[in-house]
Amino acid sequence: MNIKKARGFLGLAGAVAGAVGAFSGFRNARAKNDKLMLANAIASIAVAVTGAALAARALRKDDLA
Repeated sequence: MNIKKARGFLGLAGAVAGAVGAFSGFRNARAKNDKLMLANAIASIAVAVTGAALAARALRKDDLA
């Protein structure tokens, strides 16, 4: 495994970890009925999904910087 692939897998793992935290925040926001926390959790989920998509694309194309 080369360094570029390893970096891609680490990026993907980081995105998954971020998604887990974002979903936890989402559940807490819904339980507390806090709209501001809910907006923050939704934005965090979007960031995690985008990061995972970028990492997956880079792994497929083997085009990591």
